[in-house]
Amino acid sequence: MANDPRDAANPMPRFPADFLWGVSTSAHQIEGAADQREPSVWDTFTAAPGRVKDGSTAAVACDHYHRYPEDVALLSGLGVDAYRFSISWPRVNSPGGLDFYDRLVDELCAAGVRPVPTLFHWDLPVRLDWLERDTAARFAEYVSVVAGRLGDRVTKWITVNEPAEHTLLGHALGTHAPGRQLLFDALPAAHHQLLGHGLAVQALRAAGATDIGIANSHGPTWPASREPADVEAAAFYDLLLNRLFAEPVLLGEYPEGLGDLMPGDVQADLKVISEPLDWYGINYYAPTKVGAPQGTEIEFGGIRMPAELPFSVQQIEDVPVTDFGWPVVPEGLTELLTTFRNRYGDRLPPVVITENGCSYEGVDDQERIAYLDGHLRALHRAVEAGVDVRGYFVWSLLDNFEWAEGYERRFGLVHVDFETLARTPKASYAWLRDVLRAQR
Repeated sequence: MANDPRDAANPMPRFPADFLWGVSTSAHQIEGAADQREPSVWDTFTAAPGRVKDGSTAAVACDHYHRYPEDVALLSGLGVDAYRFSISWPRVNSPGGLDFYDRLVDELCAAGVRPVPTLFHWDLPVRLDWLERDTAARFAEYVSVVAGRLGDRVTKWITVNEPAEHTLLGHALGTHAPGRQLLFDALPAAHHQLLGHGLAVQALRAAGATDIGIANSHGPTWPASREPADVEAAAFYDLLLNRLFAEPVLLGEYPEGLGDLMPGDVQADLKVISEPLDWYGINYYAPTKVGAPQGTEIEFGGIRMPAELPFSVQQIEDVPVTDFGWPVVPEGLTELLTTFRNRYGDRLPPVVITENGCSYEGVDDQERIAYLDGHLRALHRAVEAGVDVRGYFVWSLLDNFEWAEGYERRFGLVHVDFETLARTPKASYAWLRDVLRAQR
């Protein structure tokens, strides 16, 4: 097999000895036990008819809340070094909520798997609002509580996950919770999430944490052609989805005047947002091909983009696509990482790939094996090119509640039967287990 890590003719390149190997999940997507926490914006969103394609909710999801020992055993069998999960702010706000994470962290430590919690992965308590500045302060208070309880065993932390998607999909386009359609009036939600990140870094430092990062989503932006209108549109898209969320954190400034559109004392906030990090997390899935606006509404990758946007997202031709319709372009990961290294130089701390994965049906998921194989080789090329990459997390351990797609998309290394909740490791699980064994 060309993708067999034991194939002497085509071995997986060796990564540094201290490279961190892991898998990722998020609380709302797997935990279930919705009756054991206060509501989040996603509970409100999914309760409205037509919001989720299959009409489902995450009330039960994978029932990880009750089945976490089984899932930790899967992690142990896979042989990963670390498990990136998220902590549900609504659960922490509920009586006994932190007890669950105490038990989970203890189980992980006993299994020799390093816990790497993400403190915000989109499930905002329903009484809060990222359009309001006060939410950033409330976030820092919650982070202090969590760090005070778990910091004796958790040493590696992630503040927020994908503020770009939460802003774009949740506040600008309305396809995710909280379901607003504000277009560019959504920018305060971006600023306040970034401010919350900075305040969280301060809270974690105060609690003694020394290994802190963020998980930002990034990808190369490819102009649809060399025509000036397409090049300009692609540059604007890159500004909104990459630079807007990277540069306040890495450089302490907003790009190209965007700070003038943000609320509050922006310069003072930027000093907080740019608190030094120990590493920078990147979630990578695919490049984006962008052209000039076409004057019509476009649906791409399950997202409806209104005609008034100053760009159009287009399909990349002549590449495979996942069941989600996302292009499979491993070389885009190499391009992204080398671009960031060249763009930000020594302002870019060591990088960790905090998410990378794909949606495919079936337990004998050879397409996922090919996807992961290609992306790991592309990642290694970036390492060879001098990018300081310290780790890689597959999305995801389990098939789960895939937000507005419900249960129709399967990203897991482990198949979940959502009727019985039985777990079945897929072919990709065995393949990755063998890759990790060969790395050691």
